[in-house]
Amino acid sequence: MRNFNSSHFDLNLIKVFLAVWDMQSLTDAAERLGLTQPAVSHSLRRLRDQFSDPLFQRVGNQMLPTATATRLRGPFEAALSLLEQTVQDTHHFVPETTSRRFRIAMTDTGEFFSMPRILAALEKAAPEANITSVRIDPSEIASALRSGHVDLAIGYLPGLDTAQCHGDLLLNDHLVCLMRENHPALTQDWSEESFACLPFVDVSHAATGYQMAQDSFKRRGLHINTKARLDHFTVVPEVVRQTDFVAIFPHSIFLRLEGRGGFAARDLPFELPSYDIKLWVHSSFSEDPALLWLRSLIQTALTSPEIIPHDH
Repeated sequence: MRNFNSSHFDLNLIKVFLAVWDMQSLTDAAERLGLTQPAVSHSLRRLRDQFSDPLFQRVGNQMLPTATATRLRGPFEAALSLLEQTVQDTHHFVPETTSRRFRIAMTDTGEFFSMPRILAALEKAAPEANITSVRIDPSEIASALRSGHVDLAIGYLPGLDTAQCHGDLLLNDHLVCLMRENHPALTQDWSEESFACLPFVDVSHAATGYQMAQDSFKRRGLHINTKARLDHFTVVPEVVRQTDFVAIFPHSIFLRLEGRGGFAARDLPFELPSYDIKLWVHSSFSEDPALLWLRSLIQTALTSPEIIPHDH
């Protein structure tokens, strides 16, 4: 390794290193950082020159770390966290004048029900601030929070409990069978067999709450009659309202739809655990004044009785 000169070391290279580590791809790392792939490749060459080591080697379609990169990861994460925390501590956050853009990971379900309330509160408290909702696979949310790719996440994300993340409880939810009002199933025999034979519309395979239900069905040897598969949640209520299709749905969402009329629901004909919807932040950013303020705003907005928040 060359003699290290800290005065000439670009701290932005640490962000590139951690992005490549998390994404195992130069293309995906570039997308996360908002850079071009050539820019990421150039930064990685500078790091390799600095440490006289390849750091990441291509194995199939992945960029996997070398032993040197493995040793560097912990110190790099600690250094970046300390630097970010120091910068945060020196800035006093003023909601009324901030133009900061916040990024929140949530599904389209969470966006549909949470964002109107969040944006209404934000408009009053921080009119110049911006919010972007981000779709991220649940398996990648921990690394996205750790790297700062997203500021917060909303949802049932049990894997974050062991990923140095803190979750504030928003709601304890459970699943029901959503159907139109006056659906024949409301007055017919209700058993696992009759439930499984109903025509289901299926959506949100990547959602953790839905996956929990699917896993339960498999353990029971229950095969539901899926007649339609959709990519987006938002169309499901209208499909159910206008047909005899039913859907596995969060109870919190049903309560909101019930007020609009045209919907009914039955409890599932077997026990299924309830689950917690939380507002998540990585411990490295938990004391960021802006995020402390935003977390408080979201908790107040989403736990009011008018709108019940969720993300599944």
